[in-house]
Amino acid sequence: MDARTAHAAGVERLLESYRAVPASSSVRLAKRSSNLFRARAAPDARGLDTSGLTEVVAVDAATRTADVAGMCTYEDLVAATLPFGLAPLVVPQLKTITLGGAVTGLGIESTSFRNGLPHESVREMDILTGAGELVTASPVEHTDLYRAFPNSYGTLGYAVRLRIELEPVQPFVALTHLRFHALPDLVAAMEGIVETGRLDGVPVDYLDGVVFSPQESYLCVGVQTAASGPVSDYTGRQIYYRSIQHDNRVKEDRLTIADYLWRWDTDWFWCSGAFGAQHPVVRRFWPRRHLRSSSYWKLMKLERRFDIGDRLEKLHGRPPRERVIQDVEVPIGRCTEFLDWFLANVPIEPVWLCPLRLRDDDSWPLYPIRPHETYVNVGFWSTVPVGATEGETNRMIERRVSEFDGHKSLYSEAFYARDEFDELYGGDTYRTVKERYDPDFRLLDLYAKAVERR
Repeated sequence: MDARTAHAAGVERLLESYRAVPASSSVRLAKRSSNLFRARAAPDARGLDTSGLTEVVAVDAATRTADVAGMCTYEDLVAATLPFGLAPLVVPQLKTITLGGAVTGLGIESTSFRNGLPHESVREMDILTGAGELVTASPVEHTDLYRAFPNSYGTLGYAVRLRIELEPVQPFVALTHLRFHALPDLVAAMEGIVETGRLDGVPVDYLDGVVFSPQESYLCVGVQTAASGPVSDYTGRQIYYRSIQHDNRVKEDRLTIADYLWRWDTDWFWCSGAFGAQHPVVRRFWPRRHLRSSSYWKLMKLERRFDIGDRLEKLHGRPPRERVIQDVEVPIGRCTEFLDWFLANVPIEPVWLCPLRLRDDDSWPLYPIRPHETYVNVGFWSTVPVGATEGETNRMIERRVSEFDGHKSLYSEAFYARDEFDELYGGDTYRTVKERYDPDFRLLDLYAKAVERR
């Protein structure tokens, strides 16, 4: 069975499973893994069968496009495109993120300063709507659904097939890690690279950064190259984010293109340390195949199920911990101010930085950041002592992000009131599109899913 025939069979199984869901039950996907970091209510019916929607359907090297099933992971997508010398325009950091998930839930990475966000490279997508219809959405048909789909988190429909743009890539990435002793200097350098696309006259392909403290921060600048030579390996004993740190102004490194794209996955950025995976003795015996984000995710599910972390805190006479796992976007002109506030008020380090600019001249209504303006994604993933009220630190961050004219991603816990949520995330547009494509509310409402944790 060829890939297109197999995909068609997978679509039919999906539709059959949709028709089998009782009219009184909410429609959800049956997924073996997830990169969402918020609690969810248990489903009241069997999820949709997506088992036949996990493959790359076709790669067209001539047009630099790929047809991809919605539940295909970026790990499998990249493995299919790299042999052609091509890659998706934006490859999110974790291997098990699916293409459909990155489009409906927003993804980002170090090409976002020049390529925007993953949904901007989608030329068309087949979507199973809440009404049970399979429609093709693009810039020229079902445009309302096409533009409202990003940040809808599966509440307007599920992407069954996506046709995406690809770009040429070289076999290696030469890295330059620039150290800064003051955050304004780092942000100014970042803004200069975004505006010119260059560092010291050399075109830049990848750009992100890490803040370890107000006095120690880095920009990580990547340039593709075909020149062969020795490369570093951060898939085993060595830890990528530790390799960034140095005392001098500049440090050079070099990776294969595949290892660069997955440089953050091996240690879940730096969060593997919570499971002891960075301890030299533990790491020596930790199987290499389990040095990956999906393994840590499974461990975290066990921790949540049995409250292991809070039990240990109680044994040591300490209060429980509040999870603060968030990505926010703030305008680059407010980035230093936000980082100063964050580092002074939230005891979490390191912090990831990733600049982005939309490619499109129009905004995307459910995540309305302004075109032609540079934003910085600030990512922080850890825990803090619980406060006097539920989600105290998360609520404080939400208020400050809004004050800094920013937005927060919805993959984790959110605490907004309904009216504020609608104002921030295109509530009027969402309701109009929802009424057209899911009139009976077979799918969850976005607020119910993101804030009420249904």
